[in-house]
Amino acid sequence: MVEELLAAAVAVGSAAALYLAAAAKVVKQYEKGVVLRFGRLRSGVRGPGFTMVVPFIDRMNKVNMQIVTMPVPAQDGITRDNVTVRVDAVIYFKVVDAAAAIIRVEDYRFAVSQIAQTSLRSIIGKSDLDDLLSNREKLNQGLELMIDNPAVEWGVTIDRVEIKDVSLPETMKRSMARQAEADRERRARVINADAELQASKKLAEAAGVMSDTPSALQLRLLQTIVAVAAEKNSTLVLPFPVELLRFLERAAQNPPADRSAGQSPAPGQAPAPGQHPPLHVHDPHLHDLLEPEREPAPAPRSRDDDAGTAGCI
Repeated sequence: MVEELLAAAVAVGSAAALYLAAAAKVVKQYEKGVVLRFGRLRSGVRGPGFTMVVPFIDRMNKVNMQIVTMPVPAQDGITRDNVTVRVDAVIYFKVVDAAAAIIRVEDYRFAVSQIAQTSLRSIIGKSDLDDLLSNREKLNQGLELMIDNPAVEWGVTIDRVEIKDVSLPETMKRSMARQAEADRERRARVINADAELQASKKLAEAAGVMSDTPSALQLRLLQTIVAVAAEKNSTLVLPFPVELLRFLERAAQNPPADRSAGQSPAPGQAPAPGQHPPLHVHDPHLHDLLEPEREPAPAPRSRDDDAGTAGCI
């Protein structure tokens, strides 16, 4: 009798332990539990911690409340300006209503993935290629609104949508590269032309200044010679102006009147102190240029008595 009681007590204890094991549930901090009793939703969602359910009667589904990062597969589409592109994106969402995510949609993750793909294909067809490449912020906002509208009924809110990459055909890449190269070349030519215009204005101003002071042109010529001769790797041929030679010749012919002696020193005599010797320029061509034209010598006249013999000589 005692043995039968002990066996019954062990059986009851085992059954109670199995019952407790089946009834005990632990909900994590980032989860919420939705309990269905005989297929009907129980009021109230179980929070994180230890909770009990009725075994074989209640069924609890745990819903993750964290932000989910889901990549959207790359979608092929044609933009509004008839360019074939391949675009992929990433979507961030989270569940705000655990009961709605279990009751109103079969699999909220799959549903969000499908609506994201269809919305991405739709946004590709409504946009130009330039918008996809440079105005992504506006497209991201439009894509987020398109996905968020149906997802609200599923207890899901869209936190953020980002377009990751836009793949273009190789022909389009080459065309865009040529366009960018042509645009840069155009800007380079415009900048070069602007620089030439500014330089021409400055040169015109410099020419006006030099026209007022001719000696400035000679100084500028000497500066240019110094700059060219600094390298010492070239031969410089400099045409000497005739005007300068004439100036030196006039200075030699007209000595200053305030000389101490009043006369130039005799040949072979040293100049007086403080007196400079006259400058002589030896140039046969210059002498021809400076010497006035001489009248031609008259032809010799023949006498009348030689007229008869002139042809015989």
